[in-house]
Amino acid sequence: MLENTALLVTALLFGGMVLYSFGFAAFIFSNLPAELAGPTIRKAFPHFYIFVMVTALVAAVLLWSVNPTSAILMAIIAVTTLPTRQLLMPAINRATDTGQKSRFKWLHTFSVLITLAHMAMAAIVLTRFV
Repeated sequence: MLENTALLVTALLFGGMVLYSFGFAAFIFSNLPAELAGPTIRKAFPHFYIFVMVTALVAAVLLWSVNPTSAILMAIIAVTTLPTRQLLMPAINRATDTGQKSRFKWLHTFSVLITLAHMAMAAIVLTRFV
């Protein structure tokens, strides 16, 4: 039962990250004017990061007794999301607000790489259930 719940929570995390990153964000930018798309995404990202932190933490707790290695991977996702939300996201917003295009590009690329790494770790955990 515990292992099945851990599997479902990890799948929720992975699916949520994929849907948000490749579905929701792309949909917003392709269907809203730029002056609305940017602020909409800016309002949504704090909630996305909370979802990632909480879901990864729940998965880590559920996995601890069944698969400590997978639990550690989930804990890494939860812990590294906090500075991404609290430090990197505001820095990206400041770069946008002040017109620092190259700084924005670098910071945004860094945030994308972090999210891709989180997705990869969640995928690794999912494959460990097989």
